[in-house]
Amino acid sequence: QQSSILLQVAFKMYLGVTPSVSCNSTAGNEFSLILDKNPLVDFVEELPAERASLCYCNLLCGVIRGALEMVHLAAEVTFLQDRLKGDAVTEIGITFLRKAEDRKHKRN
Repeated sequence: QQSSILLQVAFKMYLGVTPSVSCNSTAGNEFSLILDKNPLVDFVEELPAERASLCYCNLLCGVIRGALEMVHLAAEVTFLQDRLKGDAVTEIGITFLRKAEDRKHKRN
């Protein structure tokens, strides 16, 4: 999918890491970005016990969702695995809510 390639390029440009893409959907409307190394984790040592439910890296989900909205792609973006929670990798799930509309631009 073209949008997954664009997300890989954006991650490399802005965060210095290239996620791998895993697509398990037969409909082709959802995929996962898997980060072996998450640069945001470098800024957090350990979450306090009273803040264990905090998803510190959820910032990435908001950025991805906002960027997709800027190009008129509605998507649900959620964390599936988080290194800060003890998982081996950081995995972000992306599900497109509707297909991009083909728009014809009129010339003035």
